[in-house]
Amino acid sequence: MRNHERVAKPNHLAGETSPYLLQHAHNPVDWYPWGSEALERARREDKPILLSIGYSACHWCHVMAHESFEDPATAAVMNERFVNIKLDREERPDLDKIYQLAHQMLTRRPGGWPLNMFLDPHNHVPFFGGTYFPKEPRYNMPAFVSVLQQVSDYYHAHKGNLAQHSASLQAAMQSVAGAAAERSDDRPDASLLDQAYREIATQFDPENGGLGDAPKFPHATTLEFLLRYGSFNGSSAAEALHRVAYTLVKMAEGGIYDQIGGGFCRYSVDAHWQIPHFEKMLYDNGPLLVLYAHAWQATANPLFKRIAIETAEWVMREMQSPTGGYYSTLDADSEGEEGKFYVWRREELQAALDEREFAIVRHFYGLDQSPNFEGHWHLHVAKPMAEVAEALHSDLADAESTLHAARRKMLKVREQRVHPGRDEKVLTSWNALMIKGMAIAGRVFERQDFIDSAQRAADFIQRTLWKDARLLATYKDGRAHLNAYLDDYAFLVDALLELLQARWRTSDLDWAVALADTLLEHFEDKESGGFFFTSDDHESLIYRPKSMTDEALPSGNGVAAYSLGRLGRLLGDTGYLKSAERTVIAATSSMQRLAYAHGTLLIALEEMLRAPHTIILRGQLAEILAWRRTLQQPYDPHRLCFAIPSEIEDLPGLLGERKPDENTIGYVCTGTTCLPPVKTLQALEESLR
Repeated sequence: MRNHERVAKPNHLAGETSPYLLQHAHNPVDWYPWGSEALERARREDKPILLSIGYSACHWCHVMAHESFEDPATAAVMNERFVNIKLDREERPDLDKIYQLAHQMLTRRPGGWPLNMFLDPHNHVPFFGGTYFPKEPRYNMPAFVSVLQQVSDYYHAHKGNLAQHSASLQAAMQSVAGAAAERSDDRPDASLLDQAYREIATQFDPENGGLGDAPKFPHATTLEFLLRYGSFNGSSAAEALHRVAYTLVKMAEGGIYDQIGGGFCRYSVDAHWQIPHFEKMLYDNGPLLVLYAHAWQATANPLFKRIAIETAEWVMREMQSPTGGYYSTLDADSEGEEGKFYVWRREELQAALDEREFAIVRHFYGLDQSPNFEGHWHLHVAKPMAEVAEALHSDLADAESTLHAARRKMLKVREQRVHPGRDEKVLTSWNALMIKGMAIAGRVFERQDFIDSAQRAADFIQRTLWKDARLLATYKDGRAHLNAYLDDYAFLVDALLELLQARWRTSDLDWAVALADTLLEHFEDKESGGFFFTSDDHESLIYRPKSMTDEALPSGNGVAAYSLGRLGRLLGDTGYLKSAERTVIAATSSMQRLAYAHGTLLIALEEMLRAPHTIILRGQLAEILAWRRTLQQPYDPHRLCFAIPSEIEDLPGLLGERKPDENTIGYVCTGTTCLPPVKTLQALEESLR
């Protein structure tokens, strides 16, 4: 914290819980949070609104804050000419979606963070905007103060034009919503899955894996779809599996993966996965944990198992609160420098390791090459371990054991450094993604501690963020607030269905049903199908988002569709199944335009076309768990298995008919067709084949 921040009078952000907003609470800018006080003041004083959106782990948000928002001269211009609102995009994804879309329409360029939008104070429609603005002119961009002055002058000189502009922009945004849910005359079929596969193939990077060029993002939902596609499309199976596995190896060996502490950074700035943008986000690591666990099942590659386990252990070690919820992010910066926590000097490693350990680390992680990040080394796998062992005349197993010991020492050294800031707010939707990841990893790798972790997080959400049959979106410092969004409900239903497969608790099923019912009551588009991002009793905004594509997070509509489909099949509830089908049909036109960008909805479509096997096991706990272990060993995304002990009674819906027997018994349904119950594991496996 800088000197003037310690003595400056706090602004209107001082009472917020968001760490990002609190980072700005002592700026000389008279920041407000989004709310009636700021909006009413802007209207009353006829001052345009500067809406500045970011998040706590965002490097360029910090740069702009240090350059401009901590500068008294810049702040004076902002305070004189604008009502200034700071927004945490993680707390208010509804507003972020709206103004990112508006930015794209106004500038014809994609947005990002920080996002700085200038709004008409009377209707909150933006008339100008941009992302990062430098304090002084550079990067072919004007100085921020110059932008402020010109925007303010324009607003007061052209009020007559703004009403027409506002109407045009809102109409354009509504047209986007209409296009996203535009009804198609075609019922979606498997040709959309094939189209998506072809689109992925054209974008696949055969040298580095992944899609496209730099910057390189993991695209976990796209890879998950690709892995599933290979499991049911025999002609493309080997090729699809290769593309997924090759990408996951390249990511695991690259600098986007934390080679010492586990977990993935947000993205790579280069095409080779070598240098990341160093922030670590919970919402990336949950889906990647799922993907690596499933890829290990599909390939038996021990690298995938190690990466999944290390990521889950990192989550429990660094990202789970003592009360159970998962924290949101780790900052890209520490001590004011991006990546400082993660990079190494050669002398530092020589001091920490013995001679043999350093020799292996030097060759394996590329310290025998030039520094790759601002005079330091950011670790990535530079040579295969077999090649390193041969060069050092070492046994391969011994070399791997030495590297493992060296990594433990390096982690201890790194723990002594100043850590990146951690955003300790607990977000419902992001927690749900990680609950799902931990439940699947726990089940696949038989790690009860992972399942315990997921259950503790779910219990925390239910205890603190589930009030009066409605979810809240965020929690920090004893305060839960903000109406939850589509993602919160949909992701949590999905997570609970995975947790139920790892450890049955009827109370979790009851909660999933309550969440699904609230989702249908308050979010569903009853006319066109699908779900709005905000509830029907949400704050009135300039636009009600309804997006179908995967973005940084999986599509809420996609997750809602396949989780409602799974819940409907589990309970025999046709209402859930119809809503799931209506959602996929509503997204058909959007998928036809750009199929591969709808990975989550493609999975929902696939399950609509090819319903998974829903397996219910009843019996004594030890034996049904043994059956489940066998049934879930192979990678089969079309197989859901719930092990329910005999003593559990009063199950809802179709489950009430799945009665226990004298001995262990298995029930299998595919869609709405159920087979006779079977009483041996061999017979159950044969029926599934």
